[in-house]
Amino acid sequence: MPEGDTVWRTAQRLDKALAGGQVIVSDLRFPEVATTDLRGTTTLEVVSRGKHLLHRFDNGLTLHSHLRMEGQWRVEAPADAPRWLRREDLRAAVGTANWTALGLRLGMLDLVPTSAEGTLVGHLGPDVLGSDWDQTTAIANLRSSGTTVAAALLDQRNLAGIGTLWASESLFLSRVGPWTPIADVGDHDLRAVVARAHDLLSQARHHAVQSSTGIRRRGEESYVHARSGRPCRRCGTTVRVAMIGPPTRERTMFYCPGCQGGVGPTDDGRPQRPLGATAGRSSGRTTGYRRN
Repeated sequence: MPEGDTVWRTAQRLDKALAGGQVIVSDLRFPEVATTDLRGTTTLEVVSRGKHLLHRFDNGLTLHSHLRMEGQWRVEAPADAPRWLRREDLRAAVGTANWTALGLRLGMLDLVPTSAEGTLVGHLGPDVLGSDWDQTTAIANLRSSGTTVAAALLDQRNLAGIGTLWASESLFLSRVGPWTPIADVGDHDLRAVVARAHDLLSQARHHAVQSSTGIRRRGEESYVHARSGRPCRRCGTTVRVAMIGPPTRERTMFYCPGCQGGVGPTDDGRPQRPLGATAGRSSGRTTGYRRN
């Protein structure tokens, strides 16, 4: 699932392409909004809120979308748009005379009065990349969650925009174990984790390739995320992956037992091959894992 930095960058791209332009292409393919015609309206702005996108029009409506696991918005020139409009996985198209925005495999699509956006995103905590960012509020929300520190970071009600990539990397860099009860994380350590996550997302939003190491060469972008079965870059211990979070909402968490307090309670401890490895040999590739 794309994280807050990717969604922020998507909003910036859509806003640059569509803001101020009159809509001449409108094709919404979710049942609840399929009969709505946005032609003749003008895009005021497209903004992100955590992992959500809000496309605001001058008629007082907002088109809300969420990418979920595989969704994306593309921006294409009008001449290239027709072939995309024929795709079965197209869920929305909004176009002007200059550009057409195409939403593929979107997880959510809603149309609400702009004044009612809170019904869709009002439950979110402070946006890590938003104008409402407030570290004090975010930390208070985390403290009141009563769960593990990683599960609390992934709960968008506490702070919005962090997924498994930035949760894994922030906790590793701060040497905090993902399964540590939030009540047992010291104030200094919790502030460090939140500040680290904010810094990582703030830097990543300006780059197409997400990196916590500062290196964007394939296979060198992260410390632990998607590196299970490989040696920790800091201590050499084998990086592991296990599930974390409440039932029905479990997420994958990458971590280093050597740097982060031992094997997690949901980790069976069995050897793990590197992601992308076959039964007969290990591969340096990390394909096949979806970031969320």
